[in-house]
Amino acid sequence: MSLFSTINPLFSLSGFVVGVLVGMTGVGGGSLMTPLLILMFGIHPATAVGTDLLYAAATKTVGTAVHGVSRTIDWQLVTRLAMGSIPTTALSLVLLSQLGTQSHAATALITSVLAVALFATAIVLLFRKRIIARYAGYLTGMDPRKTFGLTVAVGGPLGILVSISSVGAGAIGVTALILLYPHLPMARIVGSDIAHAVPLTLLAGMGHWMLGLTDLSLLSSLLAGSIPGIILGSYLAPRMPDTVLRYILAGTLVLVGGRLVL
Repeated sequence: MSLFSTINPLFSLSGFVVGVLVGMTGVGGGSLMTPLLILMFGIHPATAVGTDLLYAAATKTVGTAVHGVSRTIDWQLVTRLAMGSIPTTALSLVLLSQLGTQSHAATALITSVLAVALFATAIVLLFRKRIIARYAGYLTGMDPRKTFGLTVAVGGPLGILVSISSVGAGAIGVTALILLYPHLPMARIVGSDIAHAVPLTLLAGMGHWMLGLTDLSLLSSLLAGSIPGIILGSYLAPRMPDTVLRYILAGTLVLVGGRLVL
């Protein structure tokens, strides 16, 4: 029996809806897909995160290829982020392994970190312009060595957030890079952030798979729906009011984050 013969239409429909939203807003699928799997379908939090990480690795690889052809990736920047995120990802996986993947402690950790990541993403979506306006002046003209160190430091918490909750490499990462590299074109910031997410989500996803926390049948169902969804969402994006989308998405993330901690 092939992997795709076990595709569940309901999961594929969910993947399609999330794909459309991701295509329209640019926000990472983890902040939408992982809570959906946990709250609506009752998937165990650890399995939801592990499956979503490989889902993200597959979709981000396609995005990286597109940005690579367009030459909108700063590989030096990607390397700096990875220097911070890869070690913390490995440490986070060791922590989950030590806690016991199905233990109450591991479940509590995942849901708590996921809720924090969702709230942080919502805040960034709502107040990104204000955050940049407030702190950009402090970082303009910074010594290159300090910028290097801060970029590595940004990668650290991203590795923890993504490996435990599958959320964080999208809106949060992009906002941090805008502050640190104000003169870098937006396309290169987005492309670099997507490229950095590939090794990050792949390492974290493989770690979750080795711990037995990945459902490959679920993964194939999600990908079957999300790929056409992302294509449609990307087509609709220029035709939708950006502000309205951001407020709706941010409000959804706040509600979902609150539901996880209640």
